[in-house]
Amino acid sequence: MKEYKMRRGEYLEERIPDMEASVEDYFGPITDTEEFKGSDLFVIGEPDNPVFEKVVAGTVEYSGKKDKLAVEFYERDPTELGPDELEAAADAVDAKNDFLLEATGRDAKSRRDSLKRSVEDDPDHDVDA
Repeated sequence: MKEYKMRRGEYLEERIPDMEASVEDYFGPITDTEEFKGSDLFVIGEPDNPVFEKVVAGTVEYSGKKDKLAVEFYERDPTELGPDELEAAADAVDAKNDFLLEATGRDAKSRRDSLKRSVEDDPDHDVDA
C-alpha cells in the first residue's frame, strides 16, 4: 500500500471532498471496504478497466497530522491480457495518474521525487560501510 501526501498547505478533503464518488468515477463500483491503519479504504473488486484486478483506495486519517491518500493497484499479468485488454493499458495508466494528480496536486514526476526524498530522509534506509 502506498501513501501519498498533499502539497504544502493543501488537504485531501479539500482536493477530493467525496472520496467514495471519486474512486467510483475513476475505477468502478465499490464492492467492499478494507481496514488500513485504522481507516476504512474502498475496494473495487471488479474495476472497469480490465488491466486492474483490484483497486484499494481511500483516506488514511492521522490525529494531529494531515490525512494521506492510500492506494494499492493490483494489476493483471500483461502476458494474460488479450489484444483488446492490452489497448486498455494506456487508459489504466491515465486513470491512475489522473486520480493521483487530482488527489495530491502532484504529477508523476513530483510524486517520484517526493518518494525519493522520504526514503533518503528515513534513517532505516541508511547503510553503514
